[in-house]
Amino acid sequence: MQRRLRNEPSSLGELQSLAETAGYTVVAVVEQIRKADPRYQIGRGKVEEVARLVEERNAEKVIFDNQLKPVQAYNIAKATSLEAIDRFQLILEIFSRRASTTEAKLQIQLARLRYELAHAKEKVRLAKREEQPGFMGLGVYEVDVYHETVQRQVHTIQEKLAKIRKKRRIHRKQRQKLGFSSISLAGYTYAGKSTLFNSLVHESVPTGKGLFTTLSTTTRVVELSGKNVLLTDTVGFIDRLPLTLVEAFQSTLEETIFSDLILLIVDGSENFSEIERKVVTSLNTIQEIGANGIPMVTALNKTDLLAEHEVQRLTDMVKNLTHNVVPISALHGRNVNLLKQELVKNLANYVRATFSVPLSDEALSYISWLFTHVDVKNVKYQNDHAEVVFEAMPTATEKILGRIEQYSGTVKEIVEST
Repeated sequence: MQRRLRNEPSSLGELQSLAETAGYTVVAVVEQIRKADPRYQIGRGKVEEVARLVEERNAEKVIFDNQLKPVQAYNIAKATSLEAIDRFQLILEIFSRRASTTEAKLQIQLARLRYELAHAKEKVRLAKREEQPGFMGLGVYEVDVYHETVQRQVHTIQEKLAKIRKKRRIHRKQRQKLGFSSISLAGYTYAGKSTLFNSLVHESVPTGKGLFTTLSTTTRVVELSGKNVLLTDTVGFIDRLPLTLVEAFQSTLEETIFSDLILLIVDGSENFSEIERKVVTSLNTIQEIGANGIPMVTALNKTDLLAEHEVQRLTDMVKNLTHNVVPISALHGRNVNLLKQELVKNLANYVRATFSVPLSDEALSYISWLFTHVDVKNVKYQNDHAEVVFEAMPTATEKILGRIEQYSGTVKEIVEST
């Protein structure tokens, strides 16, 4: 169900996809063009129509694309004898079904509790009237008692997430010490991020037809044009994703904030108006989480579903929306090597350094350590010395060469890598 103004686009198709992802079978779709009604969100006559459809189709739930105030959900539930939920609650249901890690489950609980806090006063008042679908379980709580109970639960979850976030920061610092660049995949949900991730790292993170397949981050090392890079798959974006949910997934999305490059995935199989809407949504979300200053490469995905002349035309159109566009098919591997070249070109330049160090047990141990922490290009053993050529980020290079002096080594050359 969607109520919209005449100049607003319909989003019933996406709502239906969300409902199916949550496990529902859609038995009827209803739309109304009018201003919001304070009692029902939709008009009284449309409520009666929905009530008739509920009875005729044996529906079990009413789902709104619009945000429902507690009183609106209450009134609709009373008129239809069914629970009425909105887009935010539907997304929470999907996240609850898809969450597999402790962190993701805690983040979802946090988003749900913050939603409860925002509506606590009105929900308690409505619960005291009489029990209706979606308004049970509050008992005889007074507003302040209920509010305090939820606040305590929020605080407990925040403490648990803080501990997880601390571990994440430690892991991130450890990865930064490796001297590798980092790339985060971003994009609208169901654009093909996880499929591309699998193609690049040769693994099998979950993919599927439903939305929000990925709710937790996965990071792997991938070789791009001879350079080792850290690649991270993250949760997908969606239009009108509530700020509460964005904040709840802060620790997941912050991987994007700390990356050296963002790889934006765009579904090229849709009509251009949909592509434009989803690109704008993705760019706005990237800005909201504070990652808008990071270099970006755009993969125009699913081009295997288009004719060749359509691919070029669409690529040119998408270039007006975002940067460094490469048409690909993640599923079939089309242009993936070209995409890798574009990623390397737009990463912060590596530094190639050459040093010579006298052979000793300590120096040999350090050279062995370098092989697992930076991209070692060559090692030559000459009499009592070893000459090493490696590539790394500038900050890591500086630290490595500082250690070389401890082994009486000498720096022979430092150049910007190409």
